[in-house]
Amino acid sequence: MTINNPSREEIGKILKKAKRIAVVGLSNNPDRTSYMVSEAMQKAGYEIIPVNPQITEALGVNAVPTLKDIEGHVDIVNVFRRSEYILDIAKEFLEIDADIFWAQLGVKDEEAFQLLTENGYITIMDRCIKVEHALTK
Repeated sequence: MTINNPSREEIGKILKKAKRIAVVGLSNNPDRTSYMVSEAMQKAGYEIIPVNPQITEALGVNAVPTLKDIEGHVDIVNVFRRSEYILDIAKEFLEIDADIFWAQLGVKDEEAFQLLTENGYITIMDRCIKVEHALTK
């Protein structure tokens, strides 16, 4: 199965509607891409929830160890992990109340894409949420 992302127009609508983004693999190191991208999204008005068992906080927000530890609804799960971890994260995603699965630029897994889309979830892979946000303003 080929990964077919939504159109840029559809991505724009997703980003305009979304308010809460859980970031899997968010680092508390300001030099890391996950931090820089998440900080930009936070400054753009999104609520960022760090998901990383190795840290206690990032961007002034308490971190949670797993997606299942998040209280309440999540609009987007944005993943900053290597591709080999995506399938397991996708399976955990299916267990929480979230709308969109988003794997960052360079991160993709066809099996995870198929699992998520077959379960009715909008899935975006190999795209940077910060770049897409800037392009769809």
